[in-house]
Amino acid sequence: MLSILKKEIISYLSSLVAYVTIGVFLLVLGLFLWVFPDSSILDYGYAGLESLFSTAPYLFMFLVPAITMRSLAEERKEGTFELLFTRPLTDWQIVLGKYFASVLLVLFALLPTLVYYFSVSTLGTPQGNIDTGAVIGSYIGLFLLGASFAAIGLFASSITKNQIIAFTVAVFLCFFFYSGFDSLSQLLSLQDLGLQALGITEHYQSVSRGVLDTRNLIYFILLAGIFVWLTIFVLIKQRQKQLRGSIMFGILTVFIAIGVCAQFAFTRFDFTTEKRFTISPVSRQIMDSLPKPVKVTVYLQSNGLPAGFKHLQSATRDMLSDLQAYSHGKLQFNFVDPLKGLSEEQQNSTLQGLSDKGLTPQNWSFKTDDGVVQKLLISSALVASNGKEIPVNLLQRRLGLSDEESINNSIQNLEYAFSSAIKKATMGGKPQIGFTEGHGELTDLQLNDAMKSLSDGYEVGRVNLATIPFGALQNLKLLVIPKPDKKFTELEKFKLDQYIMRGGRVLWAIDQVNAELDSLRGHGGEQLAFAKQLNLDDQLFRYGVRINYDLIADMSCSPIPVSMGDLGGQAQIQLLPWLFYPLFMPVSKHPVVKNLDAIRSEFASTIDLLQVKNIKQTILLSSSPYNKKLSAPHILSLQALEQAPNPKDFQGEPKTVAVLLEGKFISDWRNRPLPDSLKEQVNILPESKPTKMIVISDGDILKNQVGADGSPYPLGYDRYTQKTYGNKNLLLNIADYMTDDSGLIALRTKEIKIRLLNRPRIRNEKMYWQLVNTVGPLLLVLICAIFQHYIRKRKYAH
Repeated sequence: MLSILKKEIISYLSSLVAYVTIGVFLLVLGLFLWVFPDSSILDYGYAGLESLFSTAPYLFMFLVPAITMRSLAEERKEGTFELLFTRPLTDWQIVLGKYFASVLLVLFALLPTLVYYFSVSTLGTPQGNIDTGAVIGSYIGLFLLGASFAAIGLFASSITKNQIIAFTVAVFLCFFFYSGFDSLSQLLSLQDLGLQALGITEHYQSVSRGVLDTRNLIYFILLAGIFVWLTIFVLIKQRQKQLRGSIMFGILTVFIAIGVCAQFAFTRFDFTTEKRFTISPVSRQIMDSLPKPVKVTVYLQSNGLPAGFKHLQSATRDMLSDLQAYSHGKLQFNFVDPLKGLSEEQQNSTLQGLSDKGLTPQNWSFKTDDGVVQKLLISSALVASNGKEIPVNLLQRRLGLSDEESINNSIQNLEYAFSSAIKKATMGGKPQIGFTEGHGELTDLQLNDAMKSLSDGYEVGRVNLATIPFGALQNLKLLVIPKPDKKFTELEKFKLDQYIMRGGRVLWAIDQVNAELDSLRGHGGEQLAFAKQLNLDDQLFRYGVRINYDLIADMSCSPIPVSMGDLGGQAQIQLLPWLFYPLFMPVSKHPVVKNLDAIRSEFASTIDLLQVKNIKQTILLSSSPYNKKLSAPHILSLQALEQAPNPKDFQGEPKTVAVLLEGKFISDWRNRPLPDSLKEQVNILPESKPTKMIVISDGDILKNQVGADGSPYPLGYDRYTQKTYGNKNLLLNIADYMTDDSGLIALRTKEIKIRLLNRPRIRNEKMYWQLVNTVGPLLLVLICAIFQHYIRKRKYAH
């Protein structure tokens, strides 16, 4: 076999055709990757070689058949087959020798592309900022693809004496196995057969990311093995040699058995530096135990997507493919462009329908070398199962972050976003969340979007602590206290306390100071902000927190509309920053707040933390350092808007406004008699089971604005500035964290390093790098050709 392999390589590299074929391959590949803008690495902006591994397969369909077409066809045409078979070589040795020679030639054609790796590494920000592990894994995938195409090409060369026919048949078979099964699977009558699993694309796309799944590895080995087996079978039949059917078909049976077994026992090797394609055990468990089929429709498909969104689109496809690998075929997904081919009227109707499902289209502005471009995009997905549909927002934007940083944060959040949505869509009973009432809390209208958003995955309703039986209260997974104004009775406090002692979770959204902008406007622009009497201080103190009777004035704040007089009979409205509407930018790495946009608040107070045994305290939200604290009572006046604040007066440590408490809490009713008004039998637990609560010093964080016509706006949306803040996502994260003990929300702590190219350097040196990567590989091939010619000349000179 080694003698055949050596003969084939020397024969091929001694011909000019070899270098011309490989040179054309490298030239076309270089043009696609470095010159043509739609697939250019330089225009893509990310320090990676994804374009190489997505483009090379289509060029391999021509390169590999060109390498293999002469292997057996020329032997038959020249009549050298008979001479070859007179040597002490078996059919297996001859075929495998020629096969491995073809594989090595494919590898030889790939070696010059390492110039691309050097270029991307040099152009990274900082230099060398490329995921080498992912590149190695992707090259393994490309090599496996080339090895499979080589086996197909060898088979095509065995069935004819004509090299052109062999080339044509090989190209067709390579294309069919790469894309044909995917096309067949799209036919209505064949959609449920899973034919795409027989094609190369599904397996190659997984490996080309830098993830080697043993199922994909075995697929490529079996595909190559089957075509090598077919080649030997054809040669035996052509020579009219006696066929040892039991051996040949025994080998084929072993191939099939290995392929079947591989589907049940597999492992995956993630070559990427951050293991970004390694699915967490929590997500695996969700996928492994899916009770019903799940379909995910991704609406991030459009012509002319900006580079960042192409990156997000690719990462979304990768994530869904990884989740699908553990779903036993129950997870299916597709990418659609909902506006493609529609008239303007149909587009408007479609967009409205998507908005009703929670998929909000938005106009995005993108900076390009030619200026700013606007595009309408729906960066969302819809998870559907068993009649339930859960929207997934793919893009996580934050104030002050660049587009690249926002895209990277979004990619980090994909596993949590999809796993959480799939779990909500497939689980049988929904956890119950109750919002308290009876103390002047936020109304149903003010909580409209909060309750509506939660209702996708939870049963949501109002709870009156004075009347609800204690047994029914324990059915709640989360109790929310949204901005009460009136005093809690001892009975209500007792129910709250014992609910917590039995493992209940509570979100306290408490305003300690009575202050409202509407009251300010209605009282001549002035109001006395005074302390509320909620009768909760002692209970919160026992749990480890104190909400102070003060207000935070913060220079990082949202504006309010102010009338600046009349002009022509019309009021002149101007937006001015209102110090008592602080914006809280999450800086904690805790999954509840990680990568959230700024949180909008109204009249927030400070929180003091008290050292309590067995309680872990985590600060979730804080004010900016440019703040000052005003103790209640305090006169608030809109006239303060007329004067710019003095920065010297707003310097201090960030003030805590939201805290997470976890552990075993001591009962506020420990060693105390039961309330007189208690009419049911409740055993006092002096210490709680392990549980958690979140305390926020502003109830307005949960409140949506209401329009003049009485219609509610989305939670977090400011109708005056038309900005959307992170309030809704904060509430959804809190609900997930407080009701789910599987640790699913911990996936939000996933970190993926952002890898960008040095754009200023590319603008200045673009032509240089285009020449290096289109001409450089060709020069390497030319040097090899000259060196080979020199060696041959010396060898045969005498």
